[in-house]
Amino acid sequence: MFFEAFVTEVLFDAAGRAWFALGDGAIAGEEGGRTAAHDGAVLAAALHPSGEGVVSGGDDGRLVWTRDGRAEALAQHTGRWIDVVATSAASGLIAYASGREARVRDAADAGFERVFAHERSVAGLAFEPRGRRLAAATYGGAMLWYARIAEQQPAALRWPGSHIFVLFSPDGRFLMSSMQENELHGWRIADGRDLRMGGYPSKVRSLAFLSKGLLMATAGAPGAVVWPFAGADGPMGKEAAEIGFDQTSLVVRVAAAPASTLLAAGTSDGRVWLADLTSRRQETIKAEIGAPISALAASADGKRLAWGDEDGNAAVVDMPAF
Repeated sequence: MFFEAFVTEVLFDAAGRAWFALGDGAIAGEEGGRTAAHDGAVLAAALHPSGEGVVSGGDDGRLVWTRDGRAEALAQHTGRWIDVVATSAASGLIAYASGREARVRDAADAGFERVFAHERSVAGLAFEPRGRRLAAATYGGAMLWYARIAEQQPAALRWPGSHIFVLFSPDGRFLMSSMQENELHGWRIADGRDLRMGGYPSKVRSLAFLSKGLLMATAGAPGAVVWPFAGADGPMGKEAAEIGFDQTSLVVRVAAAPASTLLAAGTSDGRVWLADLTSRRQETIKAEIGAPISALAASADGKRLAWGDEDGNAAVVDMPAF
């Protein structure tokens, strides 16, 4: 496939179909359908809580639900960008960020809205696995909010620097944050204990948990960096492993099905490879050199893989047998 636009995100829906969010404002399906969702670029996208279609934010200030050729506006903020979107199938909630505000809506109740204000811009959002709490990445750390409560003081997880992306571990015990300073930081939710994970040569723009939450893979290095999360302390005091090392490029995207041991990685020179973290066997899925991979996703059942690059090239393939 060739979309002639930057591929912002790729997602698999509940039916296992791939959707591509594009820099020209369109949402495209793998079957070839294309729907104009935004007057401008799609800046962020997530699977709708129902599992049907995509919720996207754009530089036109619109939050849009796209499915089966229809684009339904869920919110509009004239003159502002919506550049962060997160959703929860468990709670049916949709969260998005515009500037210093994080907003929460209920997919089943058009009248429901919560607004959470921050001192600095919100750069990332993530729901915990049960969908009841929302983490917001901002300058100086992450804020934890109860997503349905209107008046509250958030729990503050502090760490100096600019935090740009957050992700909960599948068991909800840890919150991981990517930073502008070429490092990861994390917190154990129960006691707020810090996990500092540095040494990266570039920004870590992609994280993925796999092996039923026992491992976390990251981009940001010449190979995929894999951290162990088994035990009460997770990666505290443990060493990371690196797989797929190649000094000619950087891994810029990682993806995996949550229960699988197969890790997919996309590189800064346009290649895509797959590795089994049990056997350490590695297989090249896309060998051609090209534009950096900008989006990468594995289906929930671990049977399919999709990617897109900065020039608009994209593909969906079946996972090879290992």
